Amino acid sequence: MSVPGAGPERVVVTGIGAVTPLGLTLQQTWDGLLAGRSGVGPISHFDASGFPTRIAAEVKGFDPSGLLPVKRLNRSSRCTQLSIAAAREAVGDAGLGPTLGDREASVVINSAVSGFGGIEDATHTLQDAGLRRISPSFVASSLTNMAACEVAIDLDVHGPVNASALACASGTHALLEARQLLLAGDADVVVAGGADASITPVMFAGLSAMRGLSRNNEHPQEASRPFDAGRDGFVFGEGAVVFTVERLSDARARGARIYGEVAAAAMTSDAFHIVAPEPEGKYATLALERTLRKARLDPADIDLVCAHGTSTRANDRTETTAIHRAFGRHASGVAVTAPKSMTGHLIGAAGALGALVCLMAITDGAVPPTINYAEPDPECDLDYVPNEARRLPVRHAVTNAFGFGGQNCVVAFSAVD
Repeated sequence: MSVPGAGPERVVVTGIGAVTPLGLTLQQTWDGLLAGRSGVGPISHFDASGFPTRIAAEVKGFDPSGLLPVKRLNRSSRCTQLSIAAAREAVGDAGLGPTLGDREASVVINSAVSGFGGIEDATHTLQDAGLRRISPSFVASSLTNMAACEVAIDLDVHGPVNASALACASGTHALLEARQLLLAGDADVVVAGGADASITPVMFAGLSAMRGLSRNNEHPQEASRPFDAGRDGFVFGEGAVVFTVERLSDARARGARIYGEVAAAAMTSDAFHIVAPEPEGKYATLALERTLRKARLDPADIDLVCAHGTSTRANDRTETTAIHRAFGRHASGVAVTAPKSMTGHLIGAAGALGALVCLMAITDGAVPPTINYAEPDPECDLDYVPNEARRLPVRHAVTNAFGFGGQNCVVAFSAVD
């Protein structure tokens, strides 16, 4: 085995921020994950009494009133507000900030649906109150790039500001982009992650029409059950997870604490269906294989796979197949965890949450469980770390993210000595 990431330069994570259904900080989120605590409950963002699915994984206790000045607060979406909170924590955690104006910095905040709630609210305002009641900042505040731009304003960042939409793979792709920016010399610090916040009536009406959501309304904390034979769909969630990413040489020069290396990343496309995964997992497998090859790692080197693990019939079966195909005889020996069992599906932030799990597992030597795992599915036969966290030295980990439209993005992380 070659040294992971060996070459002219390596890229590492030096700060993490998180606002999730398990807590308003990184530590609260990580503690909740290790405790196997569910963040799923009845929907409070709107009256869901007439909906077939009435549960979600909401961020609870988040008060944006002290986050921004009133004008900026009024023009920003919930997705943007969550992003700013997570980005501030990530930069502070890295020992940088509160602003980055004196550094060659960049921002990459990706999302899937971003300002969807603002569009829905403005539509109702137009219908009910007329043209004059539409805010002049409505259009700009609803754009997919606005979370990234508002974070850049907040942190005084003047380098590249990017926002890509890869559905559920958005958060992992942010780290791929960050790595490319740093290795190309386009930035010295990248604030990168994923965010989404669209628990709204129209969103749930559409998801209900797709019949993709769990309808376990009576037992919401048991609704998200990846890889379990009784799974009946995913749980929609919201949140933001953001990282501070730097070149290893720069991080060491300033004595920064290092969570781990972003060793490699790869993307593929199923080119199969707008929602369903390619059933044999061929291109998810290819993304895993390419990532390991680029990281100069063998399947036997991987201690942890943070699964996409949505709790849908097709996704969990296909992902299991892909892991078997990519890892071969080593598949049965790798720990596979599914954090969506606790947080629900954070959509644009989901892949970033998977990266958080990998990096914290490397740092803490502990792997969160896949909760609600009660009945094994014969088609899902890996070690899913069922129901209880596991102490486990983790040197190398990968996280999977498979987005609607067939966009597959895998990122590998390694410990840094």
